[in-house]
Amino acid sequence: MGQEASKPQPGTKLRVIGAGLPRTGTTSFSKALEILLQGPVYHGGTQNCKGSSSNLRSWISVLERTPIRSLKDEEFILNRISTLTDGFVAITSAPGHCFVPELMRLYPEAKVICTIRDPEAWDKSIDAIATASLQWYLRILLFPLLPMGYFPRYLDTLAAGRWAEIYHTSGKPTMHVGRQVWERHIQHLKEVVPSDKLVFFNVKDGWEPLCKALDLDVPKGIEFPRVNERAAIEAFAKEQVVKGLIRWFMILVAIVGVWQFWLRL
Repeated sequence: MGQEASKPQPGTKLRVIGAGLPRTGTTSFSKALEILLQGPVYHGGTQNCKGSSSNLRSWISVLERTPIRSLKDEEFILNRISTLTDGFVAITSAPGHCFVPELMRLYPEAKVICTIRDPEAWDKSIDAIATASLQWYLRILLFPLLPMGYFPRYLDTLAAGRWAEIYHTSGKPTMHVGRQVWERHIQHLKEVVPSDKLVFFNVKDGWEPLCKALDLDVPKGIEFPRVNERAAIEAFAKEQVVKGLIRWFMILVAIVGVWQFWLRL
């Protein structure tokens, strides 16, 4: 998760479709693309959690129409994703990694780059994040906050829609993702992306393989970005918990105040 949500630049064309699963260095990858492509990147986690509420609402409306059942659904999804990504040089992380076929239709010249890491390490990392994100009390705690009040519904529609469609899961939010999601994701990309447009990239390898894939020079004097995603996510989660508690306290105080007022009448 990045520091702040990126703002689109009118007229900017999307050049990279980030197809990597969450917790594969997508934040570092996004920062690197911002430097190389000199424009804003739509990092899903950051835009959804720190941007306007319209981001989560839009993705929910898209995910509610998956699996696609009609031409109307298909047109709606393409139009909404086009609106979300307009003005960005790239899109990375969830839920964009679930919509690679649609993104390729919208941006046929874009390169598809999938960030990867050791699968065992990824499994442990994503399991910890999923467990923390799906605690039952968060639905209540986050309810009065924006945009995070929409987050539980977003997870529900993601799990019931495109996630289940691609990864053959139960269709319900789960406390454990599993290696089968990793393996199925790689298989899925190889099925839907032409081999000459698909690149697998480990952020540990730094600038050279990424610049080679994009046919760009390695930036001189600039170190490859290294962002501790887990630390950023944990800090953000704690911040939201505190905000949620404060907001509910304020709501409770307001309710008590109104109740006392009516008692005096």
